[in-house]
Amino acid sequence: MKLSSTALLALAISSVTATAYAESQSQAFTPVTVKEKSAQSEATGFVEGQSITGSTRNWYANEQLKRGGKFAYKKDGVSTPTDRRINWVQGTIVKYNSGFTEGTVGFSTEVAAYNAIALDRDRKDLASNNGGAPTTRPGAGNNRTLTKEGGDAQGQWSKLGLANVKARISNTTLTAGRQNFSSPMVDVIGNRALPSSFEGVSLHSEELENLTFDLGTFDRNSPRTEESQRKFRSEYGDTHAEADHVNTAGITYQPFASLTTSLWGTQAEDLWNQYYFGATHVLGDSQVLSLTTGLNYYKTVDQGKAKLGEIDNDTYSLSFGLTHQAHSLTFSYQEVNGNEYFDYLHETNGIYLANSLLSDFNGPNEKSFQIAYGLNMAEYGVPGLKFNIYQARGWGIDGTHYNSTGYSDVKAMDGEHHYEYGIGASYAVQSGPLKATTVRATYTAHRASENQADGSINEFRLVTTIPFKIL
Repeated sequence: MKLSSTALLALAISSVTATAYAESQSQAFTPVTVKEKSAQSEATGFVEGQSITGSTRNWYANEQLKRGGKFAYKKDGVSTPTDRRINWVQGTIVKYNSGFTEGTVGFSTEVAAYNAIALDRDRKDLASNNGGAPTTRPGAGNNRTLTKEGGDAQGQWSKLGLANVKARISNTTLTAGRQNFSSPMVDVIGNRALPSSFEGVSLHSEELENLTFDLGTFDRNSPRTEESQRKFRSEYGDTHAEADHVNTAGITYQPFASLTTSLWGTQAEDLWNQYYFGATHVLGDSQVLSLTTGLNYYKTVDQGKAKLGEIDNDTYSLSFGLTHQAHSLTFSYQEVNGNEYFDYLHETNGIYLANSLLSDFNGPNEKSFQIAYGLNMAEYGVPGLKFNIYQARGWGIDGTHYNSTGYSDVKAMDGEHHYEYGIGASYAVQSGPLKATTVRATYTAHRASENQADGSINEFRLVTTIPFKIL
């Protein structure tokens, strides 16, 4: 991996700053040992360990395109432009988990019913991105409210979001069926009224202290705003290019209490092979001053039939976060080295880059920088209340050297640039019958040059999530 001189300078400055303060976070090496305690030995039984839990989320978003960008909706059979789109959905999850049966091998099951109700069903409000807007990628529709052909909302819909069987030996669990999975490349994305999930088989092993192993193979994903399942495709490439299988494996290693590292590899069949390394290090005492350093690096190359054409992409981000009591200040630099987008799997959160915001800042050869400030009001007697503000800028987007297929829209990108700023507030209820209920409001603005993919848009979101327990 090649780091730019800007990134190396930032790393050096931050390291020098941090060493000026006391190291309260342990930097002692922790050896890898076999765990003495077995999770399966504490199994209570299929029925005895069962639970029924859930959550309901009220999800509202109001978008307005700027600088001539347009959504579109059908009015009397005619495509009609509009600069605004509103989505308001109530999403509810009810999940049943059994306990593990006793014995050397324990079995359990997990089933979750997902239900969504469209609270705003006005066809004009639910405009799609298919109106030829310069701010949108080809084929993008309304990915927030499930709509029928013609643009009418489906008033309510339900599906089995999760349905799997688990087998456990000691501290190793095998899961088969529709499930949640979390990794830097295949990760559940939960930024809508309902989350995504994946169909396949996974293995999670915690037999060793400080070292975990994960394996997974998946052939379908269950999208956030659809009833059906789909094959995997990329977020930014040709939507007709699909992977029959996605195979992933990784290890997470914590050599020090202050340092966590992870190494992963993922094959999206006939699309790409993608490799990831990540590290997070904490130094100092947040009551005085602490530094959190984060590195995320992805290497992506085409694989098999190369349905998205030739891919050779190195992308990384470096972040440095300073925390003093209630206040945090974070600087993040990100760089894409490749003539195509840094891409990831659609309906996943498989982009662990510091500058993945409303925009992913992932254009060909793009460089970006973000500065963010956070305020935790717990230090001032209001636990659960937090504020944040940030600004990010991207520049140097150049796709003129792209000579393959799959990302043809980048060829028009020559010196493109953009910026984004946002402000947010969140509150988590600390006690009482609504404990753990969260309310989050965000306002984001993005402005872009003519051929940058994300365009110019303002967006306001208000999301309230209420967890509950039935059994």
